[in-house]
Amino acid sequence: MDNPSKSGPGLARIGRAYRHSRQGLAAAFRHESAFRQELVLVAVLLPVVFVLPATLIERAMLVGSLLFILAVELLNSGLEAAFDRISVEHHELTKRGKDIASAAVFVALINAAVVWLLVLLEIFARPG
Repeated sequence: MDNPSKSGPGLARIGRAYRHSRQGLAAAFRHESAFRQELVLVAVLLPVVFVLPATLIERAMLVGSLLFILAVELLNSGLEAAFDRISVEHHELTKRGKDIASAAVFVALINAAVVWLLVLLEIFARPG
């Protein structure tokens, strides 16, 4: 059976995808405190990227590491919502799935910390 939301002409499909993405971001903001907390982290660190004496590649790495956190958190939240839709009863596979998705967020946070640390070390080690 074809999925009607996956069909249609190019621009109309792109418009629907954009609308669904906006709705997903709004739902994450409204229902997920972890997403809101990570958004605050991004809002604080993003301006720092543009005042640091960083190269374009370094800026891209810093911004990319922050956006990666948000992307992984959105996937984690989506998986948790899907698991909860199936059943809210305790099940070992549901727990494992949620724990693994949470671990992915943790890895994204570690990635951002390492990227920021290494880029800052590089910037501040440069001769004056």
